[in-house]
Amino acid sequence: MGVREVERFLTFLSIERHVSAATQRLALNALAFLYNRFLNQPLGDVRDFKRSRVPVKLPVVLSRTEVSRLLAQLDGVPLMISSLLYGSGLRRLEAARLRVKDIDFDHLQIQIWNGKGYQHRLTTLAPEMVSILQTQVERVRLQLKDDSQQQQYAGVWLPYAMARKHPNAQFTLGWQYLFPAAKLSLDPESRQLRRHHIDESGINKFIRKATVKAGLEKQVTSHTLRHSFATHLLESGADIRTVQEQLGHRDVKTTEIYTHVLKRGARGVRSPLSDLNKT
Repeated sequence: MGVREVERFLTFLSIERHVSAATQRLALNALAFLYNRFLNQPLGDVRDFKRSRVPVKLPVVLSRTEVSRLLAQLDGVPLMISSLLYGSGLRRLEAARLRVKDIDFDHLQIQIWNGKGYQHRLTTLAPEMVSILQTQVERVRLQLKDDSQQQQYAGVWLPYAMARKHPNAQFTLGWQYLFPAAKLSLDPESRQLRRHHIDESGINKFIRKATVKAGLEKQVTSHTLRHSFATHLLESGADIRTVQEQLGHRDVKTTEIYTHVLKRGARGVRSPLSDLNKT
């Protein structure tokens, strides 16, 4: 079997099995890996098959009232992280990886390093978060002091270039994670004792619990708060280019999906049902 059979199989997945575009791509990649690596028979150009349609999904967005209800169910670090996801439009991993030095209290902004696509950007910091995060920084400072008392403690993990240029930076407050893990652990590469950042997988867990407690029927994840950040900025009159920069989107077309959320009804059309009581 060769290219023709693979194309027929991919068409079968689309037409008969109704798989998603992602599943179809996964099948193609798996087959290419099989032929190229194990059978030593490169498939060549596979293109003549029925492609699964990629549905355009509108993001789930919370109203301001729903965001307030959700945040009211949280406290401590979960509340701080969720507030940054919504208030600054951070991705889950971006929030987990924040370092103390990334928070610019004077200019009310947050520096995001190596975000999605390895891009750097600046995003806004709500004034309401200043005193809360300053208190968190003080907690990190005290924890660093305690950790440094341990002889085996090797400091926080640093990017390789930074570790070479500034060998003592791992013990400075600025480079510590803003939301550190509860326990020290061994670095899997160096086997040195360090304090990593909070586990990002736990963020969706406490958001799901807060969603249930708040009685919200929508399917809420950490990214829902980022979607809500973008939508509410546009509602408040921010231009789409500004929102694009805040979110760190390379292409403004990615940001434009939020303009569809703002439209009431189908493309903003008013339903005639709304006018029945006026006649």
